[in-house]
Amino acid sequence: MKGKVYLVGSGPGGLGLLTQRAREVIDSAEVVLYDQLPGEEILASLPEGAEKIDCGKYGSSHTLEQHEIEELMVARAKEGKNVVRLKGGDPFMFGRGGEELEVLKQEGIGVELVPGITSAIAVPGAVGIPLTHRKFASSVTILTGHEDPTKPESALDWDLLAKGRGTIVILMGVKNLPFIAEALIKGGKDPSTPVAVIENGLRPDQRVTAGPLGDIGTIAQKAGVKPPAVIVIGGVVSLYNEDDTPLIPF
Repeated sequence: MKGKVYLVGSGPGGLGLLTQRAREVIDSAEVVLYDQLPGEEILASLPEGAEKIDCGKYGSSHTLEQHEIEELMVARAKEGKNVVRLKGGDPFMFGRGGEELEVLKQEGIGVELVPGITSAIAVPGAVGIPLTHRKFASSVTILTGHEDPTKPESALDWDLLAKGRGTIVILMGVKNLPFIAEALIKGGKDPSTPVAVIENGLRPDQRVTAGPLGDIGTIAQKAGVKPPAVIVIGGVVSLYNEDDTPLIPF
């Protein structure tokens, strides 16, 4: 008898932004494979009787490799158990949920997707940065700042991105921020374009580091910016005011 796997997005942080469906399937889980990004509050609410498996990737240190995570999901589901694969944000937004879905389908295992609010939208919004605004941007591009290192070449066209007038949101880009800024400027993006780097979004230690594109790499380095962080590039960043209270309470 086969169980079922739920690919669950926990949202951008905190129990208050967890969806009702996510809460239901987490509470009924017999096995939970979790990343570190859901945060301590959500991880502390996992059911006591469930088998809990840490699959977090802490910088260059991976608790489990991706193929090991997939093998565990398949094995537990084939034991007839309800398995929750818990991720921060949304499972299909740079969370490798698509790869896991492929494996589960190949194994004939039932899957349900439980979407989550991606940090790419919620975190900038929480500090008063709307990703679209009639004065500044009518489009948004969300990209990863950390591509698969085994790929022979980048899938990102920095020259094309630099010429766009919309907002650019980058996840997992702290390490490569100097390169990203340099590539955009080389492609024609104005060095004075405002940038905000939001660390630990929607958590008590949330912090925003802002500056122009031409200097943001140096500014972030001096400020000791560390992941996880959401990087926002574009005119909408000018709406950020460090004296404002968060729009979404922690």
